[in-house]
Amino acid sequence: MVSIISIFSVFIISLSGFFLGSIFHFEGQIPNNLGVVDGKLSPCPSTPNCVVSQDTDSTHYIEPLTYQFDRTQAYDSFVKILSVVPNTKIVEQTEDYIRTESRSKIMGFVDDAEFYFPKDKKVIEFRSASRLGESDLGVNRRRLEQIRLAFEDFNKLSNI
Repeated sequence: MVSIISIFSVFIISLSGFFLGSIFHFEGQIPNNLGVVDGKLSPCPSTPNCVVSQDTDSTHYIEPLTYQFDRTQAYDSFVKILSVVPNTKIVEQTEDYIRTESRSKIMGFVDDAEFYFPKDKKVIEFRSASRLGESDLGVNRRRLEQIRLAFEDFNKLSNI
């Protein structure tokens, strides 16, 4: 009897999550401060739901990515990596900039991530922030760190 109740509870919770995700999309508005201005990504707001690799405090700072090979190869590899990040799509691309949107499965919250490839350095600067709310429970930082690991693995394979 307990197992039937447990199964039923899981089913109801899953079903409610599906309907909530279908009905409520807490995506918010696309921020108007996205992009690169004078070689810089926007700073984070004071809320803890943002990380950035340029000119910030220790709470919001995340180390930029570095690479050793050609910038074009780094960019192309990075696009391939981004294409397999779950619930993430590339929404803007130029020769030195990529912007993605990542959507949470259940409630449809959207995070905007930006990746900047300066022409004069072998580095990828990045920023990721939630559009709504105050805390993201570290989701933006974890997503960027996972992307970092995938890129570093690619970097190692490219040097073989």
